[in-house]
Amino acid sequence: MSNIIECRSLCFSYSEGENKTTVLDNLNFEVKPGEKVAIIGQSGCGKSTLLNLIAGLDKSSTGDVLINNSNIAKLNEKDRTELRSKNLGFVYQFHHLLNDFSSLYNVSLPLLIKGIDKRKAVKLAEDILKKVGLEKRLKHKPSQLSGGERQRVAIARAMISEPACLLADEPTGNLDANNAKDVLDLIVELNDSKRTALLIVTHDLSIANMMDRKLELSNQRLIEV
Repeated sequence: MSNIIECRSLCFSYSEGENKTTVLDNLNFEVKPGEKVAIIGQSGCGKSTLLNLIAGLDKSSTGDVLINNSNIAKLNEKDRTELRSKNLGFVYQFHHLLNDFSSLYNVSLPLLIKGIDKRKAVKLAEDILKKVGLEKRLKHKPSQLSGGERQRVAIARAMISEPACLLADEPTGNLDANNAKDVLDLIVELNDSKRTALLIVTHDLSIANMMDRKLELSNQRLIEV
């Protein structure tokens, strides 16, 4: 079975004047189809940087990232964007929704960008919003939603294209305990039902313990916990 994500000897560093800072050093790990993996570590240790490298949003100093056996470093920007669109979904600590548009439009947007017929895209968006419990919030804009509801819209948007892997960066970090549990349960439920792999970055051990595997990022290295 091919890996959805594979990192090989991945390194990332940056320079400020004469000072060089190493953030990630010789990381090797993989995520298999349907697998749930947590990356834990203290704030500022490089967890979000790692997700950005995997998504091809940042470029590694050395090493390779493969998404479904395609090395993103060897792709041009157009092909990298297409690979990302086909294979990855994203949920962040802050929802990054478009404030001027409804839940329905925010969720259907990834399909509209792909050129899918508007009527079909809206129907699929409506279906997944109902699945995440927002059937009464279809026409509401982000400012009219609670924090937990906004994050549910963000999850629906990330999952509507049925990505091979969902990348989640502290997805419950901006929520109270009750909403955090509901959002996490929803992510895991969608992961199980769609067989979407899940790579979640968190500093919360209770979240990490729900995953199949835990990796700790410490001193620029990943260690299996």
